[in-house]
Amino acid sequence: MGKLPLDINIQEPRWDQSTFLGRARHFFTVTDPRNLLLSAAQLETSRNIVQNYRAGVVTPGITEDQLWRAKYVYDSAFHPDTGEKVVLIGRMSAQVPMNMTITGCMLTFYRKTPTVVFWQWVNQSFNAIVNYSNRSGDTPITVRQLGTAYVSATTGAVATALGLKSLTKHLPPLVGRFVPFAAVAAANCINIPLMRQRELQVGIPVADEAGQRLGYSVTAAKQGIFQVVISRICMAIPAMAIPPLIMDTLEKKDFLKRRPWLGAPLQVGLVGFCLVFATPLCCALFPQKSSINVSKLEPELRAQIHEQNPSVEVVYYNKGL
Repeated sequence: MGKLPLDINIQEPRWDQSTFLGRARHFFTVTDPRNLLLSAAQLETSRNIVQNYRAGVVTPGITEDQLWRAKYVYDSAFHPDTGEKVVLIGRMSAQVPMNMTITGCMLTFYRKTPTVVFWQWVNQSFNAIVNYSNRSGDTPITVRQLGTAYVSATTGAVATALGLKSLTKHLPPLVGRFVPFAAVAAANCINIPLMRQRELQVGIPVADEAGQRLGYSVTAAKQGIFQVVISRICMAIPAMAIPPLIMDTLEKKDFLKRRPWLGAPLQVGLVGFCLVFATPLCCALFPQKSSINVSKLEPELRAQIHEQNPSVEVVYYNKGL
């Protein structure tokens, strides 16, 4: 077996990210829940393989498939900009198991105010961890900013859920089942921008095609955050729209009437099935390495780029997830 060449570009995903199919294949790998079962030693081994390869050192006996596997294991557990290990439930591979449990419970226990408040709080606590863990750039965020984002999003979600719950009291029961989705959509519009407010203040790193950092852009941050909000809302639609329709039908059948305890696990299972597909497909709506024309950047940054690199017309940035 020949030595692995050093010209494999593991800085980029294995599949063409200019196409939706390529991005979908990439995110099906990134969000694979089995990555959560990897030990600390396996993560460290993958990190060493990737970092050594980037430094020009090939691990003896490794194949190209093994290199790509190591790259995706590394990407699943470490932040792309800071290099820090992401807390377990903040990783994209935790999205399906965590969301299927939380969303399933939100859809099951939507009738009583205490359970609505509790599960919206749990959901926003989880979202806060995910949004912070998958933020763009390496700019630090203060504890005060984290607290403000967390409290605001939780308050917004609970207020939306309780407000809509009271409005739908006299409407058909099926309508009430969609209240959790409205609350989650509203909370995403609050939580993500607030959790990433530092990026809106100082900008996120933008680079040329070769990866050379050119500066920080607030405009790019706004575009990236908007794309993430859209992706998250779309991600929630199948899991929070399809199971309520199915459960509304099933709960009228004798089978579930005689076995009401089956409602919650069945709902969680339906949500999980939807999320297995919705999570990677909605992450793939926009490229992870997004681009923006230099002409759309802030005047100061645009002038700086034109002065240093007159030929650069498009810059790239990590939009976050």
